[in-house]
Amino acid sequence: MQLIFVRHAQPVRIVGSQAPADPELAPLGTDQAARVPEALRHHRRITRIVSSPQRRALETAAPAAAALGLAVEVCDDLAEYDRDLPAYIPIEDAKTEFRAAYDRIKAGHLPEQIDGPAFAARVAAVVTDLVKAADPADTVLAFAHGGVVNVTLQDVLGLPRPLTFPIDYCSITRILYSRNGDRTVATVNENAHVWDLLPRNLES
Repeated sequence: MQLIFVRHAQPVRIVGSQAPADPELAPLGTDQAARVPEALRHHRRITRIVSSPQRRALETAAPAAAALGLAVEVCDDLAEYDRDLPAYIPIEDAKTEFRAAYDRIKAGHLPEQIDGPAFAARVAAVVTDLVKAADPADTVLAFAHGGVVNVTLQDVLGLPRPLTFPIDYCSITRILYSRNGDRTVATVNENAHVWDLLPRNLES
């Protein structure tokens, strides 16, 4: 079976919240999410759509779900490592405002306050369940987060760090699972469909 991860589109910034931050998509993020159905058009037998419970992932999933005529199933364990934090600072803002945290993430490490092994185990368990429930010929779409995608790639590829790859807004990462248990990373961070809508390219 094929598991296609789609990272959420760009959300708004939230600071000073008394509850866990759960941002909606920014206007640019809405435009990015609208590009996803066409990017997935050539994939056959998409039988299931699952999503993190966080708003930015659910809103990103909506256009693809509408185009495919499928419901979005919420998988709580696809939530990002930041789900209990009271702020959401887009990484492009953290680069200038929270340089130490940004440098730590870019060096491949989760934030200090995150229980990395617990997060990775949670994600691995839900991915295993998704694979077991699928027919070998099925494709499952999972709308999630950069950390979720990265720790899955870390598990499949046996990487030393949890955050190895840049995972752009609305990028696509595909992992293939064979009947005998083999796992193959087919693509990482496919982003041609949103290249002109990524923050770093809008600035240039």
